[in-house]
Amino acid sequence: MSGTKIEGVLVKPLRKIPDERGCIMHMLRCDDPLYKKFGEIYFSMSYPGVIKGWHFHEKMTLNYAVITGMIKLVIYDDRKNSATKGNLMELFIGEENYCLVKIPPKVWNGYKTIGTKTSILANCPDMAHDPSEMKRLDPFSDKIPYNWNLKNK
Repeated sequence: MSGTKIEGVLVKPLRKIPDERGCIMHMLRCDDPLYKKFGEIYFSMSYPGVIKGWHFHEKMTLNYAVITGMIKLVIYDDRKNSATKGNLMELFIGEENYCLVKIPPKVWNGYKTIGTKTSILANCPDMAHDPSEMKRLDPFSDKIPYNWNLKNK
């Protein structure tokens, strides 16, 4: 993880249980403190280099885990009364860093598939998708101070 923290965003390492048959990858259970309620589950597949974002939800809490590939997940806090307003978080999650990321309502997020493999992001939000409570921005909008380019260090 790089950048600063954002109020309400939680990152929890997840278990992978491998054996000779394959692997079980835990994501979210109803007795987990991060679990609120079930809305739906869906999977978003993206090709390498593809950027999906920016978007936020007025009411929905997101629960992301990347089950294959790797992504650069970027989260931006633009909430008026948030103690972390203006902060950005950049997370690299997926096969090499398997974790659950909980993103609260009204927090902008987007991601870019990195590496050479297609990514599959699983989302288990706390409500069913409702397009009327979602806002979108172009990934290159200057409203969010972020550059998606590769950073050679």
